[in-house]
Amino acid sequence: MIRLHHVPMARSLRVMWLLEELGLDYEVAYYSIRDGSLRSPEFLALSPAGRVPVLEHQGAVWFESGAIMQLLCETYPEAGLLPAPGNPERARALEVFAYAETVGCLLENLNLNQVFLRPPAQPSAVVVKLLNARLRASLAAMEARMDGDYLLPSGFSAADVMFAYGFELARYYVDLDTYPRLMAYWERLRARPAYQRAKARDGEQDIYIQEFYPVPEGA
Repeated sequence: MIRLHHVPMARSLRVMWLLEELGLDYEVAYYSIRDGSLRSPEFLALSPAGRVPVLEHQGAVWFESGAIMQLLCETYPEAGLLPAPGNPERARALEVFAYAETVGCLLENLNLNQVFLRPPAQPSAVVVKLLNARLRASLAAMEARMDGDYLLPSGFSAADVMFAYGFELARYYVDLDTYPRLMAYWERLRARPAYQRAKARDGEQDIYIQEFYPVPEGA
């Protein structure tokens, strides 16, 4: 039995996409980031920080998206979605796993400042400007390194799933047309049948209430 604990458009989407790439059958337990369900005793028993994803996999309970992705790839090595130890591409893949969380942390802090804070609490324009600049710089660094169809020379891998999730969400804060190589890369990923199946199961997101969040005036 495989069950994914999931919030639509949260980091658990990475795991959903990878499950589809692996062709595995799984159930989905849906949550909302806004209704307190992630703070229930039952969920906290699975995820100490009260965060998705959590994956129940054949009797084991895994949390943290990067760890789950690596565990799935190593449990199903025949799929070839993560270079094995000793492969010269493994270092690059693990670097991308970590870099994806650099982008993810910037997005999380932008979400806190521009989505979840409400009047009378106002986000700091200076903080938002700094986070936005760091996000743009992080994406620009990946844009400069895009010299092939995918992030690893050998082709599509779980590293693409890890990074592309953050790139998709970055559209709420930055103009993605500024990164033409990454946009062409993103279009290749969006065309994958497994990505399309994952998006069909993702559910209706209730995180973002507008299409774009500009840097506040005065920043």
